[in-house]
Amino acid sequence: MTTLTERLAGCYSGAVHDVLRLMGYEHIVLPPSIKAIAPGTRLAGPAWTVSGHIDRTRTRDQTLLGWCTLLSKAPSGHVVVCQPNNHEVALMGELSAQTLQARGVLGYVVDGGSRDTDLVLAQGFPVFCAFLTPADIVERWIPDRFSEPVTIGTCTITTGDYLLGDRDGVVVIPAAIVDEVVARTEEVVATESKMRRALVSGMDPVEAYRTYGKF
Repeated sequence: MTTLTERLAGCYSGAVHDVLRLMGYEHIVLPPSIKAIAPGTRLAGPAWTVSGHIDRTRTRDQTLLGWCTLLSKAPSGHVVVCQPNNHEVALMGELSAQTLQARGVLGYVVDGGSRDTDLVLAQGFPVFCAFLTPADIVERWIPDRFSEPVTIGTCTITTGDYLLGDRDGVVVIPAAIVDEVVARTEEVVATESKMRRALVSGMDPVEAYRTYGKF
């Protein structure tokens, strides 16, 4: 049986966005600065949220233990969504990506930095971030909340909400409506395939819009 995550992964962010808009939802897209570290990367699944902050009073041991605690808590079958509340340090790197992937985590989205880019790319672990930097968290950053809502841009993400990330960006689906949104998006994708064939065959765009109700 195909899972909800697999069905969502078969959609694309633009179609999901349009369905959510038609259902009356706004503030559903993460800022355009948050992009995959590699074009063509796709990410789908339920979110698990974490936040943190800069704290330069913490020791090397405290910051590394805090980071390892984050990695340990991240649940299999989820996408980690991190609001680090800083744009100074990297919140993902090679060993961390390898650890999360081995534990069955589906991907990582952060309103902040990432590093070890070539090594993370070689692993094929999906990472969406705002920037790249060699700076790390040691003696600088500590996680402070797990599984509580985080806000990125104008979008608030709660653990259990679903995310779809692709080349266009990341869209967030509230948990309460994810089944309906995925079903509607699948219908939209099917309709677009029919319309695409009609347009390629020469159908006038106005006629196509009136026939299929979208463009």
